[in-house]
Amino acid sequence: MTLDGMKIVVVGGGIGGLAAARALRLRGADVTVFEQAETIREVGAGLQVSPNGFRVLEALGLGDALRNVSVQGQAVRLKDYRGGEVLRLDLGGLESADYHFVHRADLIEVLASGAREAGVKIRLLQHAEDVTPGEPPDVGLARGVDVKADLVVGADGLHSVVRRALNGQAAPFFTGQVAWRAVVPNTRGRGPEVHVHMGPHRHVVSYPLRDGAALNLVAVQERAAWQEESWSQQDDPDNLRAAFADFGAEVREMLGQVETVHLWGLFRHPVAAAWHGPGTVLLGDAAHPTLPFMAQGASMALEDAWVLAEALSLSGSLETRLAAYQTRREGRVRKVVDAASSNAWKYHLSFPPLRWAAHAALRFGGAVAPGKIMHQFDWIYEHDVVTGR
Repeated sequence: MTLDGMKIVVVGGGIGGLAAARALRLRGADVTVFEQAETIREVGAGLQVSPNGFRVLEALGLGDALRNVSVQGQAVRLKDYRGGEVLRLDLGGLESADYHFVHRADLIEVLASGAREAGVKIRLLQHAEDVTPGEPPDVGLARGVDVKADLVVGADGLHSVVRRALNGQAAPFFTGQVAWRAVVPNTRGRGPEVHVHMGPHRHVVSYPLRDGAALNLVAVQERAAWQEESWSQQDDPDNLRAAFADFGAEVREMLGQVETVHLWGLFRHPVAAAWHGPGTVLLGDAAHPTLPFMAQGASMALEDAWVLAEALSLSGSLETRLAAYQTRREGRVRKVVDAASSNAWKYHLSFPPLRWAAHAALRFGGAVAPGKIMHQFDWIYEHDVVTGR
């Protein structure tokens, strides 16, 4: 069925919200996005869109637009923190070659342009202070403005007011890890590969952006001290350099170019128990925040957007259709969230004999059966929410 005449408000103009807005509008809904910022933009740096997420962009008619602003990845290289290569994973071995590195701002622009082109209304400087589920649901905006709709989609991230309305206040816990992020010039002419430098209690991920002109850096360190859960908190670049001073020349050179860096604490959030209520539904980080160690945050939000639009196009009551969406998504995202949460320790081995043995096993596996190592991720990358395969 089409969604003609259905009035939908999307709270949040990020990746999941904008993708859902276009998907819903293409099915006939009257869609408005409320974004609290003064412009549609994304703070942050780079991200990875793996084939499972790219399939959604392609189905939304935005595949070529994403290709035009991204770097198509060819490999992931795992390295010892001093620089020696441990394992090279060939992304060309995936069924789909569409594995992309993209600046967040560029992906947001692709999605925002696609939403507007489809007829979505994007309203900036609209801060949703509270949401009341109901028939119809009510969105309370700043300055005392109330907006009613047939459906409110909560795509408002970690501190979602829609999630709070459905589940109460979340209780995340600090993982004992912090992360720095920055973008630096690609002075070494690095090719289209992810490099992961693995050291005791720390690791650094880097990959090219924007036609290879820049490198995205994410540096993670285990730390007992609590850090604020904020993507906008800046830090002194010298603190970053000091934390990784014993890493090899490649890492030190990249960190030496950092002029502006953001630091945030990594928190584990529970997957929401209730993804939907009367006239309300969650997607992306509002429903299932994930740690960055599987690079699946953006792709999970894109998958959510497609499945939500598809579920709403089914017959039956709104509650039945929203329940179908949660049923289809919850098991998969829980598996991805758990995989990401358990992945960091593999990069942070500190006992030298154990680290040597683990790296030797990876080298041996890569030499004997490289395809087998890559195919352990098929459950993530080959999943196709568009065809249901």
